[in-house]
Amino acid sequence: MRDTHMLGRIVRWRIPGTPRNAAYRDIFGSYPFTVLDSGEGWMVSGLCGRIWTLRRDYPRIESPEEFRDWSQPGTVRVMFAHWVEPSDDGSVLLSDARVEAVDRRARLRLRALWATVGRFERLIGGEALRVAAERADRASA
Repeated sequence: MRDTHMLGRIVRWRIPGTPRNAAYRDIFGSYPFTVLDSGEGWMVSGLCGRIWTLRRDYPRIESPEEFRDWSQPGTVRVMFAHWVEPSDDGSVLLSDARVEAVDRRARLRLRALWATVGRFERLIGGEALRVAAERADRASA
């Protein structure tokens, strides 16, 4: 995370206590995230809560089933998937995130949040992928 300056600052602000040098696999594998499934070269994690507040009020989700069944009013479920696929040049790192609002109130708050931060999504998300690609290129050279 130390190499992703903007994204690293945002993660540490939203998840207090996150070490500056933490690996992203460690972040997505521990609270407030729950590993929903994983395998060689891929991981799916999730978190639930009110992602638009400054309180950082993420409940502790203990299992994939608890994540699937989450229905607390006024909250969302967020799923993050990261995986590697082979390519002609070696491999490609891919990432996807999905957000599902539990109810109408959460959908309205999520829409307001996205109107504010959505324009930065490619800039922030692309930073980690760029750093990972640069490291892979250096390792293969």
